[in-house]
Amino acid sequence: MNKLVSKISIFFLNSLAGLSWKNAFRISTMLSWLLFDVVRYRRKVILNNLRNSFPDKTEAELALIADKFYIHFTDLILETLKFRTAPPEVIRERLQGDLSIINNLYHQNKSAIFLMGHRGNWELANLFSSLEFSHDCIVVYRPLQNKEFDKWFLDYRTRFGAKLVPMDKIFKELLTPRTKPFVVVLANDQSANPKTAFWTKFLHQDTGIFRGVEAIARKLNLPVLYAEFSKVENKRGYYHVDITTITETPKEIPVNGILEKQIQILEQDIRLQPHNWLWSHRRWKHCKPECLKPEQLLSLVP
Repeated sequence: MNKLVSKISIFFLNSLAGLSWKNAFRISTMLSWLLFDVVRYRRKVILNNLRNSFPDKTEAELALIADKFYIHFTDLILETLKFRTAPPEVIRERLQGDLSIINNLYHQNKSAIFLMGHRGNWELANLFSSLEFSHDCIVVYRPLQNKEFDKWFLDYRTRFGAKLVPMDKIFKELLTPRTKPFVVVLANDQSANPKTAFWTKFLHQDTGIFRGVEAIARKLNLPVLYAEFSKVENKRGYYHVDITTITETPKEIPVNGILEKQIQILEQDIRLQPHNWLWSHRRWKHCKPECLKPEQLLSLVP
C-alpha cells in the first residue's frame, strides 16, 4: 500500500470516528453481513477453530457462536475507530471494573505484568489502563510494516500517556531507572514460534504459548496479573474487567507455571462467553514439534 493510499484510508477511518454510537453499530451490522456472508472472510478458519475447540457442541450451536462472533468482530472495528478520539469519560463509561489489586501494588511501590488475551476490546483496554492506572504503562506491541498505519496506531495507543515498546526491546526498557513503578501490558494468546514456545493443551488442542511473560516475570521478579475483559450482555460497546493475581512470587513456582495458569483461566473465560475471542486468528497454524526442550515443558518443581 503506497503512502497516498494509506493517507486516504486513514482519513476515511478518522472520519468514521465522528459517527454517533448508534450509527456506528448500524454500520457494524451491515459490515458483518458483507464481510462474513458475502465475502466470507475466514469463515473456514473460524468454523474449524470452533469445531476443534468445542467438539461436544452441535453444528447448530457452533453456528450460533460464529454468528455472534461476526458481530463482535465488526463491532471491534467500529469501536476502535470511535475510541480513537473518545474523551476520558467515554473510556471510563465503556469499561469498568475493580482496580483494587493493581492499586494496592502501586501503594506498595511494586511494578507488575498486566496480562490479557484477545477478549473484549484490547484497544479500549490499553487506553483504560494508561488512563486509570497510577503506574507508568508500558505496552508491548508488534510494529506494523506500513509506516503510516504504524504511526496511526502509535498515536492512538499513547494518547493517554502509555509507552509502546517492541518485545525485542522490552528488557532494555524495563531496566531503565524510573521514579515510580511500572506495569507491562501485553496480550499473550497469539500463535508462537513452535521451536521456542511452551507447549500445553488449550481448548482440546496442542498449543504453543509465547514465553516472554515468563522470562520477564522471573528475571525482574514481577507479580503477574490477569485481566478478563467480558462483554456486557445486550449493551454493544460496553465491557467489564475482572483482575486476578496469577502469582506475586514468580521465582517460586514451576517453570512455565505462569503460562499454564494463564491459559487455564483464558480457556475458562472463553467457555463462559465463547463469541468474545478472536476466532478469525490462525491460532493453531503450527504443529507441536516431536522433540521439545526442557524449557518448553511445564516443570514439576520451582
